[in-house]
Amino acid sequence: MTGTTSTTSTTGTTSTTNVTGTSGVALSAPAKPRRSKAGWNVLGLFVLLTAGFPVYWMLNTAFKPAKDAIDPDPSLLPTGFTLGNFHRALTIADFWGPVGRSLIVSLTVVVIGVIVGMLAALAISRFAFRGRKIVIVGILAVQMVPLVAMIIPVFLLLNDLGQYDRLTGLIITYLTFILPFTVWTLRGFIVNIPKELEEAAMVDGCSRTSAFLRVVFPLLAPGLVATSVYGFIQAWNEYLYALMLMSQKNQTATVWLGNFTTKHGTEYAPMMAGSTLMAVPIVVLFLLVQRKMAAGLTAGAVKG
Repeated sequence: MTGTTSTTSTTGTTSTTNVTGTSGVALSAPAKPRRSKAGWNVLGLFVLLTAGFPVYWMLNTAFKPAKDAIDPDPSLLPTGFTLGNFHRALTIADFWGPVGRSLIVSLTVVVIGVIVGMLAALAISRFAFRGRKIVIVGILAVQMVPLVAMIIPVFLLLNDLGQYDRLTGLIITYLTFILPFTVWTLRGFIVNIPKELEEAAMVDGCSRTSAFLRVVFPLLAPGLVATSVYGFIQAWNEYLYALMLMSQKNQTATVWLGNFTTKHGTEYAPMMAGSTLMAVPIVVLFLLVQRKMAAGLTAGAVKG
């Protein structure tokens, strides 16, 4: 009686398993090649250095003396430490006014974008209506239009509506390119939620609205976090439309940084200090919700 034995031979990074059956015939089953982690580690380190160097340079310039920031032969390592640049950044112009306006615009965009986007995503995911596919394709097409191409039409439209140099006009403008992403992301979540859950809730006596709030809404939490953070970051960091649509009196935080550039030159150290102050809320927010945001972006793209 012939038994079954297996031998494994490895050459380089490829392993092959030889199996001898009862018929005496040797069968080769190629195994997956072993992947070296060294290459991926090097690639990851390169990406980290590439993405992290601008942040390091911003911090290095923010804390170094102002005269060292304009040195024609700058040093990669810190040459000194001072907090005077932050004091200069807070006193050169009104800091809290632009920051407050940026917060108002960003938070309003997030609230309106999430509410409207959630309802729109629910409509195109749960209800069949004429033109549904056209709406879906339109949402994708809008995201492909460069923002620069819409500056003049948006300016003329807001000027005709009396919304030029007003926060409401800027909020409406931001919603035009944040809403499509919100709708598309939340649509992916709703599609992945079985309709049977809502139907079971309605059988138990819930209305459609109550079933949505009690069943679907809690399952949308990762997607709501992802879209909220995305919308806040986009509205907070946007510069071009804020520069074109708002006067200096009503400027936002990103445009405020331009006060460090005058006819006499650019104050790089205070500018980097101001950039650091502006980046702190975004960095803290992202660190707090990074896991939920990553889970929301990936889960919403699984299906649909």
